[in-house]
Amino acid sequence: MRTHLYRGVLALVAALVFSAPAFAQGIVKGKVVDEKNQPVADAKVTITGPARNAETKTNNKGEYVQVGLQSGAYTITVTKDKLVATSKVNVTQGTPAESNMTLVPAATAGMSAEQKEVQAAAGAAIEALRAGRDDEAITKLNDVIVKLPTCSDCYYNLGLAYTHKQDWAAAEAALQKSIELKPTNPDPYNGLANVYNAQKKFDQALAMNQKASELSATTGGAGGGNAESIYNQGVVLFNAGKYAEAKVQFDAATKADPNNANAFYQLGMTSLNLGQIPDAVAALQTFVKLAPSDPKAAQVNSSLPALQQMLPK
Repeated sequence: MRTHLYRGVLALVAALVFSAPAFAQGIVKGKVVDEKNQPVADAKVTITGPARNAETKTNNKGEYVQVGLQSGAYTITVTKDKLVATSKVNVTQGTPAESNMTLVPAATAGMSAEQKEVQAAAGAAIEALRAGRDDEAITKLNDVIVKLPTCSDCYYNLGLAYTHKQDWAAAEAALQKSIELKPTNPDPYNGLANVYNAQKKFDQALAMNQKASELSATTGGAGGGNAESIYNQGVVLFNAGKYAEAKVQFDAATKADPNNANAFYQLGMTSLNLGQIPDAVAALQTFVKLAPSDPKAAQVNSSLPALQQMLPK
């Protein structure tokens, strides 16, 4: 009796298993590569849809797969470090949806081909500027400005290039245009201060430095950027022969940025001009510690013993 019952149960289970309908599962799969067409491993894949969100990662071949999705439209976002890619797919049951993607820098995501071209040109211009190829940088920056006339940073870097060439009028015009487009950026004010300082227009240089300091403080740049502005004010005052006022600025610059070797050097030189030997020695000793390989360090080292002998016993 028990044997027949057991066999009957097994038969019922088998009938249920084989007669149960098979539910299809929605699948999304694909491959993720970088701009050099190399697979990107361990990238985060987020799949957002109408009923649920899913998350997975790419394998060592850059491949990913996600099963169990309902039918509908999904957005796939892939991220790794500062790279991103997005796509949209329509998932149906039974037939896998495929989305292969190329990761690009987040800053360029969504850009048109023309926008990417302009950005690449701007990058090439900055590279030329950093390499000291000022004429090339000027040409490239002007080309970018034709396509993007509201590029404040382009005018700022153009001003730097003209400054390197000591074309003061062109540098001033470019930096003024940068300020016109973005008046809250302290950098072009610092640039103008250097332009005016080189021409011995000390009052104008000081005004530009003060404006740069104000903007650095209000935009959260109380660190290096503000220290640079304060230092530049000291340089202007020093060149104008206002040593006491210059010392105040150099001292403030060393406090704003304790690793600013030039600020300590100028503080020492200003103290010497004021006849304040102990302050000069202390500042110059710090300068040598911060910048032992600086070309000025050898001269300072040769002068320090004589200065130290002048210290009060």
